[in-house]
Amino acid sequence: MTDITIAGLGRLAWIDVVLLVWFVLAGLSTAWVAWDVFRNTPEMTVLKWAWVLTTLYMGPIALLLYVLADKEPRPGTHEAFIRPMWKQALGSTLHCVAGDATGIIIAATITGLLGLPMWIDMIAEYVLGFAFGLFIFQALFMRDMFGGSYRTALRRSFMPEWLSMNTMMAGMFPAMVYFMMGRDMRAMEPREPLFWGVMSFAIAVGFLTAYPTNWWLVSKGLKHGLATARRDDGESQESTTELPAHRGVVRRPAESSACACEERILSMQDHSSVASPAQGADGHGGMDHGGVQHGGMDQTRTDPVAEVTGPQLAAVTALTVLALAAAIVWCASYANLAIGAGDVRGAVMPPGMIMTRDTSADAMRDMAAVDLDAVTYTASAEMQGDQPFPPRLEDGVKVFDLDLSVIEWNILADTRVGAYAFNRQLPGPRLRVTEGDRIRINVTNNLPESTTVHWHGLILPNAMDGPGEITQPPIEPGQTFAYEFTTQQRGTFFYHSHHHVDRQQALGLYGALIIDPRDPATEPAYDQEVLVQLQEWTFREGYTFPAMPMEGALPNYFTINGKAYPATETVNMRLGERLRVRFIGSHSGFIHPMHIHGGPFTIVETDGYPVPQGANLIKDTVNVAPGERYDVIWEAREPGKWLLHCHISHHTTNNNREEQGGGGLMMIINVT
Repeated sequence: MTDITIAGLGRLAWIDVVLLVWFVLAGLSTAWVAWDVFRNTPEMTVLKWAWVLTTLYMGPIALLLYVLADKEPRPGTHEAFIRPMWKQALGSTLHCVAGDATGIIIAATITGLLGLPMWIDMIAEYVLGFAFGLFIFQALFMRDMFGGSYRTALRRSFMPEWLSMNTMMAGMFPAMVYFMMGRDMRAMEPREPLFWGVMSFAIAVGFLTAYPTNWWLVSKGLKHGLATARRDDGESQESTTELPAHRGVVRRPAESSACACEERILSMQDHSSVASPAQGADGHGGMDHGGVQHGGMDQTRTDPVAEVTGPQLAAVTALTVLALAAAIVWCASYANLAIGAGDVRGAVMPPGMIMTRDTSADAMRDMAAVDLDAVTYTASAEMQGDQPFPPRLEDGVKVFDLDLSVIEWNILADTRVGAYAFNRQLPGPRLRVTEGDRIRINVTNNLPESTTVHWHGLILPNAMDGPGEITQPPIEPGQTFAYEFTTQQRGTFFYHSHHHVDRQQALGLYGALIIDPRDPATEPAYDQEVLVQLQEWTFREGYTFPAMPMEGALPNYFTINGKAYPATETVNMRLGERLRVRFIGSHSGFIHPMHIHGGPFTIVETDGYPVPQGANLIKDTVNVAPGERYDVIWEAREPGKWLLHCHISHHTTNNNREEQGGGGLMMIINVT
């Protein structure tokens, strides 16, 4: 999932681009359907609006259904064209979805913007969707079919609308929960394109699951399907007597306005074999005084008369309730419905990560991808981290200013990760002081979350140690905290975040702290030095996740000083020179056996403490665990290009591939 930059729209993930195309197609489909259905198709007005709304929600899918089921193929053929039962059931489902989905979308948008839990969202969607469908799209818009009585229309529409709503939500609820509370929870946020894409998909699923119920409702005369409405203007139109009684026709006098016209609707079905009590002796529905007849139901009566028995209605009702209940139980077992959009804040989870219903929102946010919308700086591909950072002197105190922010950083020429960084570089700037110095580090947090900084391995006052909520309140976004202490040690140390521990250090919040001894004569002899700060990265589908040893978050890139080979630096030496390598375990997931070709090295310091002369170890590989430091002296014994690398083979690849002989935790020592 690579991110794409579009002028005027900013950076979009590939799914956002797909959705953008879908929304354009949906808009074009809606415009065409609106133009065609009001201009060319002799359909009831309420169903014309139903087509427009449903096409807006379902895009080209609804356009296809309109062309297949309701668009008059040739003038005067609409009645015969819409006669098949599958089309009548589709029209009934269309009417349900257009009304219910409108209320559902309104409810989902409001609850999403308010950040309410999903269980509240589901209740609100059901109540508002049902209310909108029943009180407006059914009873209000169809009252003329019930003799003009809103109360009668409401009572007669309640049961069919409820049954249809149950099966629609039985499909929509699981679809919404699965995609909104799955890996990409931007889908819970109405400000994101993905939210609207999921709503569109869920409505299509709801249309599918409501269709069988609507088929049964239409077949039993409990709901209407498609119909035909024509102007009675004396032009070349079929007359009522020329049409079989099972065709649906609405006639409008040419001199009347659309809102004042008399409507006459005939049954969409052929009931010639069985006459209901509401039908005439010819087996077809009788006309009411308002000229309205539909679907085997006498619209002049106050009680519905349909081809359904009480036990049948009870059985279907029970099935729809069970379907809805099963959907809700599945949703509750799949996801934590107490979580809302305000809790997860658009978190995107790593692909393959095991997500269970007891995974907390806090855990989701800590494991989520870097939000690229929070990026404030994009480093050039050539930029290097670990830059020397001379302090300023204030009343004898060496002062450093560290600013924490979200950046984009190239670990390879063609691989750019989202990262948390000190002073816009990765690793953070190298802080170098002398044993006994009084230092002050002003830490300003410009991250989208709270943080702290720990000074790893140092002896200092407890209040300056850095664990968030233990020795200090976390530094909130926009705040600054000053760490001040006197250095009491010498050696190789580092600093890193100590808040949101699963997340921040793994995303780049670390840097070297070198404390030189008061007496330089106590240092081992060497000609050059190089710092090797290790890090692991999980970069997949265009997203950067905090690497950790768990499913879905295992790293696929590895860096030395913020770069993966072949972008790592090359150390140039002359034959006979000695190189001091300061290995720093700034990573947090694995033990890296670091090996240097071309001969062994001598370990002269561990975790900042010198190894006594008589205890020096000579090795060619040292295991660097998270938090550990080893200082070693390596001598250039032979000319050539000698590798320094991790001896876990996978850690010397870039996303499982080699470039120019390797990747990841590799660098070259070039001896001439």
